Amino acid sequence: MTERENGLSYAEAGVDIDAGNALVERIKPAAAATRRPGVMEGLGGFGALFDPRAAGFQDPVLVAATDGVGTKLRIGIDTGELDGLGIDLVAMCVNDLVCQGAEPLFFLDYFATGKLSVDEATRVINGIAEGCRLSGCALIGGETAEMPGMYGKGDFDLAGFAVGAMERGTALPAGVAEGDVLLGLASDGVHSNGFSLVRKVAEHAGLGWDSPAPFGQGSLGEALLVPTRLYVRPVLAAIRAGGVHAAAHITGGGITENLPRVLPKGLGAEIDLTRFALPPVFAWLAEAGGIAEAEMLKTFNSGIGMILAVAADRADALQALLADEGETVHRLGHVAAGEGVRYSGSLR
Repeated sequence: MTERENGLSYAEAGVDIDAGNALVERIKPAAAATRRPGVMEGLGGFGALFDPRAAGFQDPVLVAATDGVGTKLRIGIDTGELDGLGIDLVAMCVNDLVCQGAEPLFFLDYFATGKLSVDEATRVINGIAEGCRLSGCALIGGETAEMPGMYGKGDFDLAGFAVGAMERGTALPAGVAEGDVLLGLASDGVHSNGFSLVRKVAEHAGLGWDSPAPFGQGSLGEALLVPTRLYVRPVLAAIRAGGVHAAAHITGGGITENLPRVLPKGLGAEIDLTRFALPPVFAWLAEAGGIAEAEMLKTFNSGIGMILAVAADRADALQALLADEGETVHRLGHVAAGEGVRYSGSLR
């Protein structure tokens, strides 16, 4: 026998380099569609280059964020509904960036699996590209890791990395004061947080992902997989219009934990829960799981995906601007002396 006939190959160990190369070629058009000023190179190099000055910044401060999709992936994998997961990944990162007052510039992804399916990975990464396009940032790189023995058959994981910029001295939060109005932007459902509890509720209710959704049309899996809403463009428009003092992305921890993160020491929030209606998906979760109101408010977004603290004399104009940008806006309450979030009324 020859030396090769006695030896092993990487492919025989479970890693298909050709499949990885095929994936890169497959996703190049989607990545190219996200190109924006500042991008200096395309996919395929050892690193990706970006020039903030070419993107219009004079004295930029870079802001970075990273996140994943969490156990929402489990529902996507189990149902084969993969197309929106990439939007979730982008949203979880860029919605955080904009809370700092930063404009997202570029995004990188990490896709890890046991055995690469080019078709499935393409669907996921096309979703990432769509999320980038909708957010005005470029998909300039990523990594596909094929790791036999690390993941079950058909399983994969995602991580995302976003970098944005702002002009020096413009970071948020800034100028938050007692009396600032709290504007809540509606969510598009559960987004990408609390899915370990969501899955437990579905199991407790005896429902599969192909069961009819008890709170809407289609299957339960389809209804729960509605992608996370992207708030970048409307929130940036509001920030540039003036009067926004802080922004809080309502993710894991809900309003209760996330809003205080952008309020200075000595200031808290007073929120009237009757100012918005609890979306049907959350009403079902609360009832089917017997989840207490306080638990709902510190686990899920409960219908509010982003909160802005704005100057009282700018509240009307900013509410109108956000509505013109396509957002459903609720006046939730105001910034007040004290700390933490104090609620009045109840979820309904």
